[in-house]
Amino acid sequence: MAFTLISGAAILGLLLFFAIRNYATQVALQGQDSILGASVTSILDAASIRNGEVEIDIPYASFSMLSTPLDDRIFYAIYQDDHFLSGYRDLSLPPSSGRERDFYSVLYQGEVVRVVSANRTLIGSDRRIQIRVALAQTQDALSGTLAQISRTAALFGACFFALAAILSFWATSTTIGQLKALAHSITRRGPQDLRPFEKPVPSEMMPLVTSLNSLMGRLDYSLSQSEDFIAEAAHRVRTPLATVRSYAEATLQRVDREENRQAVRSMIRAIDESSRAAVQLLDHAMITFRADHLERQDIDLVELVHELVVSLTPIADMKALEICLQSEAKVSYSGDPVLIQNAVRNLIDNAMKYAPSDGKIDISVSAKPDVQICVCDSGKGFPSEELITLAARFKRGKNAEGTIGSGLGLTIAMDVARAHGGDLHLSNQTKGGACALLSL
Repeated sequence: MAFTLISGAAILGLLLFFAIRNYATQVALQGQDSILGASVTSILDAASIRNGEVEIDIPYASFSMLSTPLDDRIFYAIYQDDHFLSGYRDLSLPPSSGRERDFYSVLYQGEVVRVVSANRTLIGSDRRIQIRVALAQTQDALSGTLAQISRTAALFGACFFALAAILSFWATSTTIGQLKALAHSITRRGPQDLRPFEKPVPSEMMPLVTSLNSLMGRLDYSLSQSEDFIAEAAHRVRTPLATVRSYAEATLQRVDREENRQAVRSMIRAIDESSRAAVQLLDHAMITFRADHLERQDIDLVELVHELVVSLTPIADMKALEICLQSEAKVSYSGDPVLIQNAVRNLIDNAMKYAPSDGKIDISVSAKPDVQICVCDSGKGFPSEELITLAARFKRGKNAEGTIGSGLGLTIAMDVARAHGGDLHLSNQTKGGACALLSL
């Protein structure tokens, strides 16, 4: 943008220089033509007829008025009825144009001279005599004057260019500064922050900001519709699946043949996998939408985790698992309780899935050195070669075969941790078992 403006300023500067120079040339030529015209008129006025002969007594003022600081040379030629009378014979006259005066420039004796030609008709007693005079003057003084004007015009054009360049940089920096501020404001926003831009901007940028605000409004509406759709879809999928599972369990109690019982068990397992996938997809979508707008509250993490342990203990008892919570008396934290609860539930659920029967799940909550929630089980542990990639979406370890899961549990925990400025660290215990450390 600055280059375009400066290029335009350079072109305008050149046009200004040539315009001033051409105008100055025209004015200087008009001045010289006026003096030449007055001089040739005084010569013609001095012409008269005496005793039948033409006499021209050239006034002194005719040539003195043509004097210049550089003593430009003067040439003249006088003709009577196209016969040379006096002056410079090689200073020829152009064909008569019928005008009172003719001005033109020619090359004479190696120099460009300005010439005026004029005529006058003398009336005698018995005839009419036409007198034509050509008066020429060199242009040394005029060239010097034009050179000075050109230098002045060049200086003026350079100053104009410099001022235009400065103004171009200023205008560009101001405009770019506003654009950078707008871009920085957009960059700092999260994917869910679709508020309209309300900061004042230059009038030239209003169409852009208006278009952005309109786009933000449409995106906000679209995301809201998507969020509602995901929630409704998960609900509509989960409810029928729960109904079908209850019927399948009732059917299992009434089936005697082993192959039929096995088919019903496979059906129940598929229903559980579908239900779990629907729930975790809903959880993941909810976390995605809330990650940039955390609804922070002052919470006690120990109490939050204890409530989860109490709610999940009946499920753990069905697998003969022991859940042990070790923590300080209270760990205060300002965070989104819904997201944190969701993340910890997924970590405990993972531990219960992979821990062996009669196993143990240890949960600890600490505030030093950072706020951390650690969930460890007594199972086989994470595949060591997959520790870095296990938290990826829909990624499941090699040891997950035969275990119901969607590959989203660790992803949800990691997203929640990062939304709170922390991270999820996976490791294996030396005595066996996996550990997931949720730092906030």
